[in-house]
This record gives sequence, structure tokens and C-alpha cells, in this order.
Amino acid sequence: MKTHGIHHVTAIAGPAGRNVDFYTRVLGMRLVKKTVNFDDPGSYHLYYGDEAGSPGTILTFFPWEHAASGRLGVGEAQETVLRVPEDAIGWWIQRLIEHGVAHDKPVKRFGETVLAFRDPDGMRLALAAVPGASSETSWPTEDIPADVAIRGFHSVSLLVEEKAPTAAILTGVLGFSEIATEETTTRYAVEGNPIGGIVDIRAVGGFLKPRFGAGSVHHIAFRAADDDEQAAMVRTLAEDHGIETTEQRDRNYFRSVYFREPGHVLFEIATDVPGFDIDEPRESLGEALKLPAGLEAHRETIEAALPAIAQPAGVPALA
Repeated sequence: MKTHGIHHVTAIAGPAGRNVDFYTRVLGMRLVKKTVNFDDPGSYHLYYGDEAGSPGTILTFFPWEHAASGRLGVGEAQETVLRVPEDAIGWWIQRLIEHGVAHDKPVKRFGETVLAFRDPDGMRLALAAVPGASSETSWPTEDIPADVAIRGFHSVSLLVEEKAPTAAILTGVLGFSEIATEETTTRYAVEGNPIGGIVDIRAVGGFLKPRFGAGSVHHIAFRAADDDEQAAMVRTLAEDHGIETTEQRDRNYFRSVYFREPGHVLFEIATDVPGFDIDEPRESLGEALKLPAGLEAHRETIEAALPAIAQPAGVPALA
């Protein structure tokens, strides 16, 4: 069975402690995995999502304590949008005000109310009020009730020079279809998958190139059910679009290949399996620092190099 949509979004952040505080306390997302950047084990890789870290809910960060701020540019993800119930926007406006989070006035996009804001590093985020989301499962916290809590990804938007080459990858490989256009933005969606099922392309010829740093999206990962489906997508990329991917890389919780789509955004295809509970029980996800087997022998050195971060509210502190 084919599985399509956004698997996760990975961004660059500043201090890890500030990142954990904002995403778990202010936005109420669950820290589902605390590990290291497999390619740079002296820094964290933090994953946030729903209770289980389900595909389509996972927002991840490479936090570097002294990262310089990024600058949005063409060939980059512009905004990451999260889903909330249809009548929750007013509640979230008040919460952002209470926590001193700068935000825009709500606007209508493609018939939905959207509230845009930024995280402490300047990453562009938004909440979209989605009909029917109130009936979906959520991860409530002590001060974020279930009836307003975030329900995974709504969409991501891409800033590119030209629409057609990027659209060909979305529709020809990743399972999306064009559904609507508003001004310079064209919306693509996956049929039957509301969580993480939308990508918006904004074509802006002549825009500045990005400067990657804190607040920038590093890559967007799209779903493949398993290795076989991923391999089929890799073949389609090569045979129909002349694009080669990296070799498959084992990220413990999913297996990945990477490529630059024609608009220069870094895309990943990640398997849904094996999931985030492969190395710790679901009830205690995110509590302990987890390392891949090849790094376990260096745990003491790695832990000494990583900055201390407080546990999210309601999670016991580590010994």
C-alpha cells in the first residue's frame, strides 16, 4: 500500500534548551526523541511530534548553541504550518500573547484561517484552523487542553524560481496532485491524508538566495511506507526525472535517501518503519539520550560535550 505526504521537517536552531522550552511548553508538542546528529555527534538532534511520533507530526531540529541567524531565500522552505481545530485560533492568539511570541493577524488562505508567527530563532511557523481536526487524537499538556492542541502538520510552503520543475517531482514521484491556486501560490495535496498532506509552491523569480542558519529549514522528508516503496520512488526519480539520490542511510527510526529537487530544496524520502519506539517504550519517549549502536562506546564523551537541557514539564529529570 502506497503511503504519501510529509514525514518530517528538519530545521536549524540556536540553543537546545530554548528550543525544547518553546516547542514543548509554549506549543505543547511532545519531545519524542532526544538523540544526536548522526553526522555531527557533538550536537543534539531533537524530535517533536504527537504521542507516538507518527509520520506527518514530526518536527526536528539540529540545535547549535552559537548558530548565526539564517535568511530566507529562493530554493528553501518558506513556512511550516501546523494543524489545530477549527475554533482554536482565538485561544492560540491569546497564548502567543501571554508568552510574548510575535505573530501576524489571522488571514484566510485557501478558505482556511491561518495564524503566522515565528519561533525564538525566527523560523516561520503558522497554525491552520482545520475543520474536523477536533475529532483527531492530540497530546494535551497541563495548560494546553486536548480541544485546542496541535494535530501534526498541515503543510509546508516552498519558495522557488519556477513552479513546474518542483511540481513535477511532487506529482510524478511523491504522490501529490495540484488542487488550487491563489495569486503566486499553488497548492498540492495527497488524497486521503489530511495530516502532512499539503505542499504549497510559491514561485518568485529573482528572489535572493538563502543564507542558512538558525531558523532555516534544513530539509523536508516525504513518506514511504517501507524500503520497497522507497526504492520504487528512487527508480522513478532516476528514470523519469534524471535525479539521483544518496545511498540509503539508516537513521534508526526510519531509513532515508536525500536529493535536491529542481528548485534546490533538499528533499528526503523516509520510511515509516521502524518508528520511534524501537529503542524505548512509548510512555517514556524522549526522556533518555539515545545513541546509535556505533556511538554507544563514546557515550561518556558525547554526553560531556552536549549542553544540559531541562526535561519538558511532566517528565522526570534524568539522574
